[in-house]
Amino acid sequence: MTYPQWPGQLSDGLAAMNLSLSESQQQQLLAFLALLNKWNKAYNLTAVRDERVMVSRQLLDSLSILPWITTNHLLDVGAGGGLPGIPLAIVFPEKRFTLLDSNGKKTRFLNQCVLELGLSNVEVIHGRAEDCQPDQPFTQISSRAFTALENLVIWCGQLLASEGEFLAMKGQYPDDEVAALPAGWQVESSHSLKVPGADGERHLLIVTRAEQHR
Repeated sequence: MTYPQWPGQLSDGLAAMNLSLSESQQQQLLAFLALLNKWNKAYNLTAVRDERVMVSRQLLDSLSILPWITTNHLLDVGAGGGLPGIPLAIVFPEKRFTLLDSNGKKTRFLNQCVLELGLSNVEVIHGRAEDCQPDQPFTQISSRAFTALENLVIWCGQLLASEGEFLAMKGQYPDDEVAALPAGWQVESSHSLKVPGADGERHLLIVTRAEQHR
């Protein structure tokens, strides 16, 4: 079931972010949000339960990193309820997305989304990042509310191409996490994200191997 305010919130938010999406893409995003809301009651996919803020906290927040998506095949680790992977896949039908999560309930939900939304560009993998063996490493790996930066590079570093980058979505700038990054890794850049309707700070940290810039 969709919340009656969602379509207006989405179109207003997209306009504020200067994003132009087709009517069918907006309908797909809202259909995804309805699935997330429905399954969340039983599967505990996300902590956001207030329908009034779901468009902002889940859809618009996920789409806030669009300008930094440059790869043709993105890995979303700790994909959970499909954020940001599913909204990004809807907006970029020409790109491929692999969603990885170790929680069976969450990957069942993600597979259901792929089926119901007809997302032929999404692959769901149930497993731990440390055990994942892709055909080739990824040039970009996204992470939202998954784990600390230190764990991200330790668990997923082998999945990242030598010149690749992690797109780590955070709330407040995580000074402690940045300071704890292992040797050989660096925050190449940090971007403050503007999410219409969202309280609090949002940041995107681009994390790369330090040797790339010697």
